[in-house]
Amino acid sequence: MRNKDITQVDRSALVNICNIHIDDSLPATVKARIYFDQVINPYCFRCGDTPVRVRFVAEERTLKESLRSYFSSLK
Repeated sequence: MRNKDITQVDRSALVNICNIHIDDSLPATVKARIYFDQVINPYCFRCGDTPVRVRFVAEERTLKESLRSYFSSLK
């Protein structure tokens, strides 16, 4: 599902991450495992009624640089 078009995905089939609860006192590796077990597909899920598709692009710019460029373009 990593390559799926988010507009074509059945929203009802996606896990709503608002319903995922993880004990903050657990070690990070355990929390990550619990999250991945519950979300089922970490690339495509829902946040409320909004479908979310996560993807990573190999790029040399940092996230900070990308965000700065994006927000500068809105002026």
